[in-house]
Amino acid sequence: MKRVAKPEGEYNIVIEEVPVPEISETEVLIRAERTLISRGSEIWRRYIRPEAIDHQMMGYSLAGTVVAVGTQVENFSPGDRVAAVAPHAEYVSVEVVQPRYRPPVVQLPDGVSMEAATFWPLGTSSVLWMWETGATAEDTMVILGQGLVGSGCMQAVKGDTHPRVIAVDALPLRCDLARRLGADAVVDASREHPVEAVHKLTDGRGADIVVEAVGGRDGPNAFKQAQDMVRRGGLIQVIGLYEGEPLPLDSGKIQGKRLVGGYLDGSRRSEGSDQALRLLAEGKVRAEEMITNRFPFEEAAEAFDLLYTRLGETMGVVLMWEG
Repeated sequence: MKRVAKPEGEYNIVIEEVPVPEISETEVLIRAERTLISRGSEIWRRYIRPEAIDHQMMGYSLAGTVVAVGTQVENFSPGDRVAAVAPHAEYVSVEVVQPRYRPPVVQLPDGVSMEAATFWPLGTSSVLWMWETGATAEDTMVILGQGLVGSGCMQAVKGDTHPRVIAVDALPLRCDLARRLGADAVVDASREHPVEAVHKLTDGRGADIVVEAVGGRDGPNAFKQAQDMVRRGGLIQVIGLYEGEPLPLDSGKIQGKRLVGGYLDGSRRSEGSDQALRLLAEGKVRAEEMITNRFPFEEAAEAFDLLYTRLGETMGVVLMWEG
């Protein structure tokens, strides 16, 4: 079989040939149909690094079909359509009886396509992050950044507790997508100052909740803006990662406000997974509309390069393994 690998060397993505994994009595074997590339963890923590990366860390969003089950596996059968926390590969073996992740594999409801199913891990995290904010229909929430994480959070919270959401991004493609996917207001940070725009949209009060989902090189500036957007008594939630430098925390601006990192309550992961699948099945998270590019898996190197060098042209990038 073939799988995506990252040997030694920056920007070094290759396809390597390896044996199909043998499963234990507590695992399932899945044949991949689609996998989703994460621009955050896979680009900033894998692709640009000079060292070789363990293949198990190359990807975590796979959808496919179960082709074999271990003797102790009771909840899955060959032919089941599933999503899994698994790397980019033609075949993957996943522990399902005593998993490290709960749950690492889920059966797909009717109506959830293989492409949409690749968003299940991100959808689960988005649900859990939004639950942690405690947002209600009376709140105004600003989400800084409308990449896959920010868009996932926006759709998850709009499909659940329905706060007023102001989406902020500096890329036209993402701003347009945020409008289409349900944001109540969209601020194009390339055209207007986001802090001023948010205060105007909230009649000078500021937002009840600000979710910082930018990360990368622009993360420090977004975090600084978040402190100026949130009202007194409000909450700043930091989800963005890979900034490469400390975030600028102003002790004067944070007084009377709450700050939380991207905390996920692991005890609610199964519940969050169920909610994510419901949102996908009901079309409240419109995953397929978030996909801008599809590549045959043999062109994985081109797919990674696109995500790194031409961010303004792309959003979700999927590798096709079958069909």
